[in-house]
Amino acid sequence: MFKLLFALILAVLVILPANVSAQSRNVQIDGDHGKLAAVLQTPDGLSSFPMVIICHGFTAQKEQPLLKYLADDLEAAGIASIRFDFNGHGKSEGRFQDMTVLNEIEDAKHVYEYVRDMRGVTSVSIAGHSQGGVVTSMVAGELGTENVKAIALMAAAAVLRDDAIRGNIFTEHYDSINVPEYVDLDHRGTKRLGRNYILTAQSLPIYETAAQYEGPVFIIHGLADIVVPYTYSLRYQEIYPGSQIEFLKGFDHGFTQDEKLTADKVANFFINQLK
Repeated sequence: MFKLLFALILAVLVILPANVSAQSRNVQIDGDHGKLAAVLQTPDGLSSFPMVIICHGFTAQKEQPLLKYLADDLEAAGIASIRFDFNGHGKSEGRFQDMTVLNEIEDAKHVYEYVRDMRGVTSVSIAGHSQGGVVTSMVAGELGTENVKAIALMAAAAVLRDDAIRGNIFTEHYDSINVPEYVDLDHRGTKRLGRNYILTAQSLPIYETAAQYEGPVFIIHGLADIVVPYTYSLRYQEIYPGSQIEFLKGFDHGFTQDEKLTADKVANFFINQLK
């Protein structure tokens, strides 16, 4: 009987994937518009580690390959991460129509408080893609250099303010003076951009708030990005003296030409800053 039990245990160990010991778990965090679904990854066998909050972009979610690659790279280097769905996105609560950049900033602050109070966390940094990059820069500015160790902006969508003033989002156009109750993004009624998003975006102090952060910054942007022109990252470079910036020739807004390469570059920045 003992030999049979031992054989069964051994068989299970052989079948289990090599990363079974990885400390990855789903958690829920109170956000600005309900519960936020998040994935927390911590390095196996370490009692203390730096933490990186990873923020997704507009209409995206935490399982985006770019963000998962980044989380895995960080874990392999002994750095923890938490990636989460903003309100109205992915598996988090809330309506997409009620989402604004301002309440996404509040969501990110709730996540910050959650990881800041975790045992073993030695510092907190933030990374964000697209609108998540705007949130990252503004949260870092509001929390201050003493509370955020480093930030990385991946095609940060600071264009969103100008788009709201012009009255366009992707291929949709609207009256930016008499803002409608919502803009139907998918023409099926399942992805409606609310009036409050537009009104708050029109006066959003993106660069003014971001400039209050004086810590290490890494900026990365694709030169073939037609959603957010790379010139918006050049403006970030101006407000962040000493920041590192890298442009990827032929890369689009989602870095779909090579998401793993992009994630590696962001991870290497954090490794150099945090380890």
